[in-house]
Amino acid sequence: MTRYVIIGAGAIGASLAGQFELTGISYALVGRGAQIKHIQQNGLSFQRPSGTRQINLNAFDLSNPPELNSDDILLLTVKSQDAATALSFWSWRPLQDQNDGVAASLPIVTFQNGLATEAAALRTFSHVYGASIMTPARFTETGKVAVGGDPQLGIVTVGRFPSRNDATSELIVTDLIRAGYLAETSADIRRWKSAKLLHNVRNALELFDGTDDQAGSIGAALGQEARDVLQAAGYSPASPIERTIDVSNWKTAENSGIQSGQQSTWQSFKRGASSEVDYLNGEIVLLGRLHGVPTPYNAAVQLLTGKLEQNGGFDGTLSLAAIQALVDR
Repeated sequence: MTRYVIIGAGAIGASLAGQFELTGISYALVGRGAQIKHIQQNGLSFQRPSGTRQINLNAFDLSNPPELNSDDILLLTVKSQDAATALSFWSWRPLQDQNDGVAASLPIVTFQNGLATEAAALRTFSHVYGASIMTPARFTETGKVAVGGDPQLGIVTVGRFPSRNDATSELIVTDLIRAGYLAETSADIRRWKSAKLLHNVRNALELFDGTDDQAGSIGAALGQEARDVLQAAGYSPASPIERTIDVSNWKTAENSGIQSGQQSTWQSFKRGASSEVDYLNGEIVLLGRLHGVPTPYNAAVQLLTGKLEQNGGFDGTLSLAAIQALVDR
């Protein structure tokens, strides 16, 4: 019987575990720090548009992870900046039901934003599946996760990396649908991951103060740089009209606990956690340098947020004017 080992107990990982628990899908949730300790002792406070439930989860601290078996599928739900450490930890762990078997032979599904994790996983794992997820989820308080997607939690596209579908990707999608997600497979997951990145490069603007006109202008510039860079790097981002599932009735519910302007990057800074900007705007900067495409706006955002993280995190002092000033130098 397939079991999903969910690596990372933040908004994505904990909500997956909550839905798997509620729908009878076998899983184990693995995390670290105060979040997983709280979940082990008190369960997860899981807020949905229909109400808030306290759910006991099959949770493990990273210091004492579950034993692995050959039927397991790993779901990597840590942030992009933590993926390399997680991959190193899990790759060579033994399989209990297989002589000399190791975790690197298991399927692993990468839920990270950006484009870096799939290739990193492929260095050790032989069966890598990329997942592009859209879900209005919030994790800013220990032991609490809110997901405002309605009626389904979110939209997930899954495909084997670097390309094609197979029986495993179909199984994962079937189980995600059973768990309450809109889900589909793609034979070219790189197109969906790059399409998500076009959106994610604007995430960091939620940390900056300024006028709506400034935000619109700088957001457009970030997006245009990203499109130019992705094209130069050989990516062809997918369009929403290419979806094979009907998402027209899906929305973020009102009064669901989800507020605009508080996406994953903002949440990390709010919690004082590490920043994913180097894998969002920084990915565009990297590809720009590799392919000779200027990326001044993305580089400015990366610099300013990097300094903010170095100085101790979110303090509300960043200004959109500072981005433009760096670009205009």
